[in-house]
Amino acid sequence: MKFLSLPSLFVCLLVFASFIPAKKIRLSTTTPSPLASYSTAWNDAKYLKCNTATMANYMTAAEKEVIYVLNLARLNPVLFANTVLKKYPARHTTYYTSLLNTMLKLKPAKLLYPDSLCFAGAKCHAVNSGKEGYVGHYRSTDECRKKWYYTGECCDYGHNKPLDIIMSLLIDESVESLGHRKICLGDYKKIGVSIQPHISYRYNTVIDFHY
Repeated sequence: MKFLSLPSLFVCLLVFASFIPAKKIRLSTTTPSPLASYSTAWNDAKYLKCNTATMANYMTAAEKEVIYVLNLARLNPVLFANTVLKKYPARHTTYYTSLLNTMLKLKPAKLLYPDSLCFAGAKCHAVNSGKEGYVGHYRSTDECRKKWYYTGECCDYGHNKPLDIIMSLLIDESVESLGHRKICLGDYKKIGVSIQPHISYRYNTVIDFHY
């Protein structure tokens, strides 16, 4: 009986392997997208880049997720409208309808990236607002005025879940200027998010944006 030498056997194996059809490899997230319950389309690996705050260890998991959700809405506003907005248990007011119409026509926006200075300013204001029961943007302490670092700011009250925070700001119920919506979807680059207790509303969130 004639045996093949090791080099010859190795060559034969390589030739044989070349005829085996290659399987397509599909990347996937190790954990579902925060919007996966609305559509599994959000689990596509291309949306992983929206999770820009994953390494921002100065933020909590919920604060990071606020950025993740907002980036998803900015990157694919049409999918967000058709999956999240149409299923979200929101009041179907004129503000809700205008947001739906806007998102269905909106072009993708740039991703937002976490910024420690935006975060420091947002946290200082959220902590103080919560302790004082304050609602608004005015900085009442020297410490917070020194940490002021934003060109756009959104404050939300009564929510602590990331999607609820973002939906509240995007719908912008009863805000005629739609200022929060415009800021959230605006041409910013940097972002900082802080969610803190509030003596009147249980929770308050401050989101600071910068170019």
